[in-house]
Amino acid sequence: MLPDTSSTAQTEQNIGLIFLVGFMGCGKTTLGKKLANRLGYPFIDLDHVFEAQEGMTIAEYFTQNGEAKFREEESDLLKRTDYPANAIISTGGGLPCFFDNMDWMNTHGKTFYVKLSPKTLADRLDNGKTTRPVLQGKHGDELVAFIEERLAQREPFYGKATFVVEGLNLNSEKAEQIIVDYLK
Repeated sequence: MLPDTSSTAQTEQNIGLIFLVGFMGCGKTTLGKKLANRLGYPFIDLDHVFEAQEGMTIAEYFTQNGEAKFREEESDLLKRTDYPANAIISTGGGLPCFFDNMDWMNTHGKTFYVKLSPKTLADRLDNGKTTRPVLQGKHGDELVAFIEERLAQREPFYGKATFVVEGLNLNSEKAEQIIVDYLK
């Protein structure tokens, strides 16, 4: 299927690189695929690129090599990937919070923080914990508290985004309009 070329952004200007950031479960990959399709741009999920290059899941990499090594490799992947001129890139939830990654993304493109409340994130993540080792064994209030604590640590980094957008009713059309309005 051909991409929708009637998009306002595509016909008016090139958008460049848009890095989607936010906590796990906020919808970066889903939004990214739809937004990329809408704009006719490539979509890159850095988590999937990482797994393809390493030949294992991120959870397996964490287990074998630890978080510190993962964060180093993740940062290196972000900075050495040969991006096209225009693309939508989904990042891992922690990527903006390590090294100079958020500043690097803001220098090389625009960042789009998909913001959700801890309760909403917990509801979304409760069924997908098996692929997210840091969430295993956490339920209900304990899961919400864990997310609140992590968000408090990450918010200073996420808050540096070009766009900070409430993610609850966000769709690709709204995301595109926010970006186009900004570029005018």
